[in-house]
Amino acid sequence: MKKLTYQIIVVLSATLLLGACASPATTEVEVVEEATEVPVEEPTEEPKEEPTEVPTEEPTDLPEPTPEPIVVTDDLGEEVVLAEPAQRIVSLSPSITESLFDIGAGDLIVGRDAKSNYPEETQEIESVGSLWEGLPTETILALEPDLVIVAQIVSPEQVQELKDLDLNVYWQANPEDFQGLYDNLMDLATLTGKEEAAQELVTSLQDRVTAVEEKLADVEESPLVYYELDATDPVNPWTPGPGTFISYIINKAEGLNLGDAMDGAWVQLSSEEIITQNPDIIILADALFGITPEGVAERPGWDGIKAVEEEQVFPFEPILSVPGPRLVDGFEQLAEILHPEVFDN
Repeated sequence: MKKLTYQIIVVLSATLLLGACASPATTEVEVVEEATEVPVEEPTEEPKEEPTEVPTEEPTDLPEPTPEPIVVTDDLGEEVVLAEPAQRIVSLSPSITESLFDIGAGDLIVGRDAKSNYPEETQEIESVGSLWEGLPTETILALEPDLVIVAQIVSPEQVQELKDLDLNVYWQANPEDFQGLYDNLMDLATLTGKEEAAQELVTSLQDRVTAVEEKLADVEESPLVYYELDATDPVNPWTPGPGTFISYIINKAEGLNLGDAMDGAWVQLSSEEIITQNPDIIILADALFGITPEGVAERPGWDGIKAVEEEQVFPFEPILSVPGPRLVDGFEQLAEILHPEVFDN
């Protein structure tokens, strides 16, 4: 019995021992079976995307700089300030109106004085009336101008009257010589933004003046000239005195102005004084009002004046009384009258 039990124990122990030894092998085989080879997938080449064009960002518009204001000092010493070139102008002097048209700014004029009648286009512009009966302020205000331009014919007191109505006013003195004329034109150009056109005009005027000066360069004798402005009273007619533009033109045309011997810019002479002075040439700037060479010869005592005897009495358009660009026209015409010998060709 004890021997049988011993044998059973030995068998059981061997069985357990064999089970313990076999177990890892079994486990390893199972692991090997399950570890099947995973096929390696060939890497596929990813399609390359065409690069999309990135739109360049348009530069944003920078704000335009604020234009500098236009600042011009007028001939009264007052500053005139405009935010931009004038667009609605009232012109209260014929010389201003003519000058504006000649620099290409005529279309900016919305009102004019009654005496502004050149060029013909002025007739299409509203007239504010004559200034002799006072300033037509209500009419001017109704036109809503951004600038009122006046010449020396308008007094400083009248300018102040306009300024008291909150109007922007530019006062321009009459020129004393051609350079003054050119400066006046360029000042008007600055106020209206017409600098280029005005410079072309000034250059043309300068060339014409130079051409006349060259023709007169060799003139040796200067005739005495009586320039008649107004013979409403034929016994005491008016003539320009020293310091006026008309006197300047007469002298520049190689003539001697009879009125230079008098005092004052505008002189009323007696017939006796004119007969005594005995001018070589008489210029009738009042021919527009019906004064003729024949009528001058009929004045008492005038038939003995040299100019009348030699038929040197000439009707003349009064353009020298309007200190605008046509002053050069007047210079050319007067030079031809005084010295026809150098203009024959």
